[in-house]
Order: sequence, then structure tokens, then C-alpha cells
Amino acid sequence: METTWLNAQDADFDAKLAALTAWSEERDAEVAERVHGIVRDVASRGDAALVEYTNRFDRRDVQDAAELVIETPQLQAALARIPTEQREALEAAAGRVRAYHEKQKQESWHYREADGTLLGQQVTPLDRAGIYVPGGKAAYPSSVLMNALPAKVAGVAEIIMVSPAPAGELNDMVLAAAAIAGVDRFVSVGGAQAVAALAYGTETVPAVDKIVGPGNIYVAEAKRQVFGKVGIDMIAGPSEILVVCDGKTDPDWIAMDLFSQAEHDEEAQAILLCPDEGFLKQVAESMETLAVTLEREAIIRTSMKNRGALIAVKDLDQAIDIANTIASEHLELSVDDAEQWAQKIRHAGAIFLGRHTPEALGDYCAGPNHVLPTSATARFSSPLGVYDFQKRSSLIGCSPAGASDLARIASPLARGESLTAHARSAEFRINKASDV
Repeated sequence: METTWLNAQDADFDAKLAALTAWSEERDAEVAERVHGIVRDVASRGDAALVEYTNRFDRRDVQDAAELVIETPQLQAALARIPTEQREALEAAAGRVRAYHEKQKQESWHYREADGTLLGQQVTPLDRAGIYVPGGKAAYPSSVLMNALPAKVAGVAEIIMVSPAPAGELNDMVLAAAAIAGVDRFVSVGGAQAVAALAYGTETVPAVDKIVGPGNIYVAEAKRQVFGKVGIDMIAGPSEILVVCDGKTDPDWIAMDLFSQAEHDEEAQAILLCPDEGFLKQVAESMETLAVTLEREAIIRTSMKNRGALIAVKDLDQAIDIANTIASEHLELSVDDAEQWAQKIRHAGAIFLGRHTPEALGDYCAGPNHVLPTSATARFSSPLGVYDFQKRSSLIGCSPAGASDLARIASPLARGESLTAHARSAEFRINKASDV
């Protein structure tokens, strides 16, 4: 299989690695312009624009926006209709995802100082969240669970889900997942027009406080453009996997782990780091043998050719250093003592420990969220979680004595900034009796 081969000992390795992993932050001007037009149109014309773009881009013949809404009985019917094995798998995955995210929930807190002043933090959920679930090249019921369940755990009052239905076709597992996750409203729209509808609201789609979930370049650009009007989780790039292996894992396993992300789309990235060059060759042989058994072989081959790599490293310490440089969305540590090596990882969206923990388990049912930072943004951001659906308000309640003490600090600071009203507002609270 055609892919990039690199050696970390080569003098030009850093430059080659940077070129391989680079994902342009520059927006395509044409895409940005088209998205801007769609967003402004939906913001001004509401349902009429939403219907127009949905018919144009999703090959539909909708006359009224109400036709886009999938009612709760339809979701429940899909849940009853899917095979028992699928329903039980969705329910088991939902249970694990919910249990994991319950541990993330933050609670309000406060304390009182000696003079009675109260300080603290009040934690409240968002009123309404919008979740975007892709629906183009594949159906993603797992994304429904990963986006909706943390919002539910956080206590979000209303969850609005949007997902495209090309040619009017809806996937039963996606509908069933929405039923299991407790989605309050499902509107079968996608693309930039769906993001705009969530941000600005239409007669059919309520405006939300935050939009989460991955999508294509148009969805990502639309999220970028509406940020500020609403909150967003992140601007997601193509899926990524980085595998660090010591050469002791079955090469077929490693090859398929790489393919598990390469099959997402042609721009996905799959990279293997290993100190055993002989093992790298074994994995390459496995890749060639296994690729022909997969439905998405063409996508995998394109992904591995354009952005994949097999990289020889001096030792595992160097592999870890490179892993921290790449800051991958998914990082598999297919090595002995994986938990110990994981302590050296500073930047990764999710870390998969040991030979028996393929990234695919994290995508579906392990528990942690599969909505993860991409394109090296793991250096400063985190997986989607309950905390993304909670807000924090500071609590400050001064007693008379506390106000007097704080005013004596605030007054000179305010006057130093030439904000006299600030100073005098504080000074009014100074208890002159305390000067006696």
C-alpha cells in the first residue's frame, strides 16, 4: 500500500513530519463566502431559506419546514423496528457513556469568610443545546449518544438535533439513538443551513445556546462564523489516529487500527511510530492484505497515500516525544506498561492503553466521549464533556464588615485607574466606625 515512510533519525525529519501533519487553518475563500451567504440568508428568511437550501443540497422536495421535523413517535418506532442486537448494543453503549459522564458533572460551591462574606460559584446548565450529527458518507448513531448524553447529564432543558437526510433517507439507528438519548426535537437538515438555523432560530428550529458535533468543511466554517452568537465546542478537522507500538502486537491488529480512522474519509490521518523497522514492514504487508477485505478500500488507500505514515524511531522515548509534538486526536499506546508510558503524554485527545484497547472501542462504547480535538488542538483543548453544557457564575455576597475591608483595597486601585465612580461606589460601603 502506498504511504509515507519516515525515519526519525534523518536530518530533515522534523520538516517532513510538520508537512505531513499540517492541516491548513486558512479558510478557503470560496467556501467562506458561500457559507456566509447561507448563514445570512437563513438568519433573515428563516424557514423559507432552510427549505430552499435543504432541497438544493440534499436532493429533497420539501414544501414546508414542518416536513423536516421528525416527531418523537417516529423515533420510538425506529427504536422498536431495529434488530434486537442493534437496540441492545445502543442501550448498552448509552449506559456506559452516561455513567462515565456522570463523574464529570460539576456542582455549585461556596464558602464564608470570618466576617460573613460569601464567595463561591454557581453552576447551571445551558437552557438549550444544538447537536449536529453528520449524515453524508455514513450514518453515525454513536455521535448522537456522544453529543446528547453529556448534555442530558448536565441538565440541559432542551436538546435540538439536526442531521441531513440525503434524498429524504433517514437511518433507523440514528433515529433510535435519538430516542435512547432523549433528544427533544430532531430536524432532518444538515450543512451550513442547519448550523445557521440553530444559531439564529427559524419558525421551526429554536435558537440554541451552544452548537456541538462534527461535520464537513461547510459545517465547520458555519460554526466558525456563528461563534459569538452562540457557543461552539470546537472547529473539527479530519479524524486522526497515532499508534505507538513496540513491535510486539499482532501486525494485523495495528494495520486495522490504522484503517479504523483512515476509512472515515480521504483526508483522515493514520500514523504508526515503532522502533522496530522489521515490524513496520510486517504492518505494511498486513495493510496490503487486509485493505482488499474492506468496503471502504478506496478511501483507505487515498487516506494512507496522502496523509498516512509509517515512522521508524530510535526508541519509545523518542516515540513519546513525537506523539506530544503531533498532539493527535486518538493515541494508541500498544506497548508493555502502557499506563506508565501514558504519564509522559501531555497532548492527546484520548489515550488508549495497551494492546487490547483499539480506538474503535472508544468510538462506540467504552464510555469517554469520541468528540475530540483534532489538528494539534489537543495542546490546548479537551474532549466534549458535561462541562461543555454547564456555565459557572461567580457568587459574591459581602457582609457590612467585609464590604468595608474590601472597599479599602478597591478604592486606591480604582483611583489608580482613574475610575472615580468605581472608587466612590466602594467608598460608600466603608464603615467609618471601624476607624475609631
